[in-house]
Amino acid sequence: MSIFKDMLKSNETIFKNPIALDYDFIPKIMPFREGEQRTIISAIMPMLQGRNGRNLFISGLPGIGKTLATKKVLEELEEETDEVIPIYINCWNKNTTYKILTSIAEQINYPFTQNKKTEELMKIIKERINQNSAVFVFDEIDKAEDLDFLYMLLEEIYKSSIILITNYKEWIIKLEDRIKSRLMPQHIEFKPYNLEETKKILEERAKIAFYQNVIDEEIINLIAQKTYKAKDIRRGLYLLKEAGNNAEENSRKKIIKEDVEKAEEKTIDFKIKKTEELKEEEKKILEIIKNNEGKKIGQLYELYKETTKEEISYKTFQRRIAKLEQGKYITVKALTGGKEGRTSIIFYNTN
Repeated sequence: MSIFKDMLKSNETIFKNPIALDYDFIPKIMPFREGEQRTIISAIMPMLQGRNGRNLFISGLPGIGKTLATKKVLEELEEETDEVIPIYINCWNKNTTYKILTSIAEQINYPFTQNKKTEELMKIIKERINQNSAVFVFDEIDKAEDLDFLYMLLEEIYKSSIILITNYKEWIIKLEDRIKSRLMPQHIEFKPYNLEETKKILEERAKIAFYQNVIDEEIINLIAQKTYKAKDIRRGLYLLKEAGNNAEENSRKKIIKEDVEKAEEKTIDFKIKKTEELKEEEKKILEIIKNNEGKKIGQLYELYKETTKEEISYKTFQRRIAKLEQGKYITVKALTGGKEGRTSIIFYNTN
């Protein structure tokens, strides 16, 4: 009978709260980002005293807590006061001035946005928000196709704090002077977590997600090493969740090394399956990048046109590159200086 004591019964689970392993889960305490959060809070604080807030430009690698830290501050702000309206928009999904203003209107409880013109939406937003004040967070700001909404908000809203988040600190260089001179943002750069910080974050999430004695220090150390190498906490959260699923599939009450290794294999399988979901033209671009890694986006654009003979604008090509980057198929690194001014170097992601 002792053989079965470490096996799960059909109605048992090792997960106490699996949602804690979702990347957008906001823990009560966010470790190692206290300094950055204090800076965000200090930019918003003047509005609690009836004054104008400060604007921020937040940059840093993907998966190191930029969005989570900012959302945590917004969450606490909402609990603190009704006088400052928190507004969060991801510019990957809402990438034009019209879409962004529509989303803002909906977030301030104005549902009648259909058939409204941009100017009409801005008038409604101005009238409602200027009764109080607002924090506007624009995540993945580099994905916005135009920035007219920023100029409008800076001109029309009396008391606000505008927070721009991006993976690329060089993005601010291309900002139009008419916006930059009004925005005058303070820069916060989120640095990657070190190994000990990575381990602590994963340890804390595991405590929330799993029941006691499900995962031991050896497994946490293994996942922390893999996560630190990837420089992306999302990788560690994925490995924790999938390793837990693997343990349950085998009716085990504890996660073992094999579960982690199998979870890591799934990240490769997942990428292969995802690639199959791409459109043909996106697959062709990805193949060109794979064979011409480290080239500039303009060079890849010319190669694509030569290879496919497709009549495609540079703007459309940029959008396809952005989609591949969002899907983690490629890495885009901004480059400034030289004859071209600002350009991007593209790398194929192998893991």
